[in-house]
Amino acid sequence: MPFAAALSNRPTLNAAIEEVSQQVARSLNGQVPDLACVFVSHHYASRFEEVADHLQAALQAKILIGCTGDSIVGGELECEDEPALSVWCAVLPSATLTTFQLSFEQTPDGLLCSGLPDDLGEHLDETRAVLLLGDPFSTSPQSVIDALADELPGVPVVGGMASGGGPGENRLFLYDQMIDSGAIGVVIRGGPRVRTIVSQGCRPIGTTFVVTRAEKNIIYELGGISPLERLQKLYPELPPRDQKLVENGVHLGVVMNEYQESFQRGDFLIVNVHGADRTTGTLSTGGLMRVGQTVQFHIRDADTADEDLRHLLENSAQPAMSQRGALLFSCNGRGSRMFPVLNHDAAAVQSALGPLPLAGFFAQGELGPVGNKNYIHGFTASIVLFEHD
Repeated sequence: MPFAAALSNRPTLNAAIEEVSQQVARSLNGQVPDLACVFVSHHYASRFEEVADHLQAALQAKILIGCTGDSIVGGELECEDEPALSVWCAVLPSATLTTFQLSFEQTPDGLLCSGLPDDLGEHLDETRAVLLLGDPFSTSPQSVIDALADELPGVPVVGGMASGGGPGENRLFLYDQMIDSGAIGVVIRGGPRVRTIVSQGCRPIGTTFVVTRAEKNIIYELGGISPLERLQKLYPELPPRDQKLVENGVHLGVVMNEYQESFQRGDFLIVNVHGADRTTGTLSTGGLMRVGQTVQFHIRDADTADEDLRHLLENSAQPAMSQRGALLFSCNGRGSRMFPVLNHDAAAVQSALGPLPLAGFFAQGELGPVGNKNYIHGFTASIVLFEHD
């Protein structure tokens, strides 16, 4: 197998590194990894400076990239509130990997991103994906997404923002170095096929509407009627369970492909509804809205999030052994904070597609495509599947 994953819960960093490196070496049968992805909990914070250097020495990976996480994923486990070091390695002889480190400068127009490779647009047809990890307090993910969209249209950008610490406390790892701000990434060209699954954990209610009046993030009219009036008319038609979910908070799904004849789960980008003005009937959303967009109200809870993830996983299932390895970036609001069982997302991936070498972490913002565009999400499980060459 060209992929391997290992997880350790040893309380000391040296013991954890020894355990994961031995597991990876056995799985790869002595092959040298071209890429190692590393995710580490804050229980090892006092020795963060040693993580990349010691792992690079132990794994001998040509490229090492990683970050700290609130909770750490390995195999079918999601390690919450305990020491955890998770490593995922890939042998990719037919792939070209290009790393980068991004810094951000405050300008009158916002944070300016610098550090992307000069040759991003070259060999576009061979570019499989961009893996991106960043510190949420010193990074503008949207500016990176926008820059990559210009150079790599249609290429999935996957990963997440480091989590578990406040400003200045998260860490990124690149080769044998520790980095305390900005973002890092790797462009994958050639090699195995890459597929993505982005589960936003919501389901639609009611019918679709066309935005007929909007300004910035405010919706004034849906089909000529205020959005709050639309929601008030929908509410009594819903079953009691869905009514309760609406009371707890409603979301809005924005259709990604207006040319479809019908829309279902996975066809929407979910944006939050931040508030409603009962006087005017307007809704304030978490994204820019424009006239002509098709939208539908959505709701979310643990059952809905579970149903959504399993539905997308089942629809993406391929012939046996097609998937070779996977990375999982789940929101730090999922896990036991959302679901009544432990290890929900990791176990669901393994149940539907496994057994797979799997690693990842709970992020403070997850990256992944919806439709043909990349976004920064919340409450999402973003999955990257590496398949046969």
